[in-house]
Amino acid sequence: MLKKPLFRRVVLAFLAGAVLGILINEISFIFLREDSRPPERVELTIPLGTSELVAAGQQPPGIPEGMTFVVGDTLVVHNLDVVDHVLGPLWIPAGSAASLALDSAGQYADRCSFRPTKYFNLDVKAPLDLSTRLYGIAIISIPLGIVFALYAAIAWPVKKN
Repeated sequence: MLKKPLFRRVVLAFLAGAVLGILINEISFIFLREDSRPPERVELTIPLGTSELVAAGQQPPGIPEGMTFVVGDTLVVHNLDVVDHVLGPLWIPAGSAASLALDSAGQYADRCSFRPTKYFNLDVKAPLDLSTRLYGIAIISIPLGIVFALYAAIAWPVKKN
């Protein structure tokens, strides 16, 4: 049977590791909070004259290299140019708009006719909800608590009286 002081030390070390794991997880969540917003409609406008700038190898103004979304967002692309454009599965006729529902997380480099590189990066992130936070807490707190407990049991043996 385990001695009482050793048991107490192991339990306290486990709890200290678990608390440290929770703190690490929650601090990470603070920095990632912007990804936990609700889905929304995101608009992108292809300005007039884009096709000429792309043909000359220049970057059209107002068009980023890529965009970041959360699952459930809808990307709406407005084409103000005189030429039809393409973004991944979207065909956007001149003077019209097309939309793309972003239903799955991932990083995509889609074919794009309104950038000189001919690619447009879409980063779709899963929203951070309560289950994600609890999973993060469990996956760091329990192993860290176990490591602290093992270290407390092995590194500092209980003194015999």
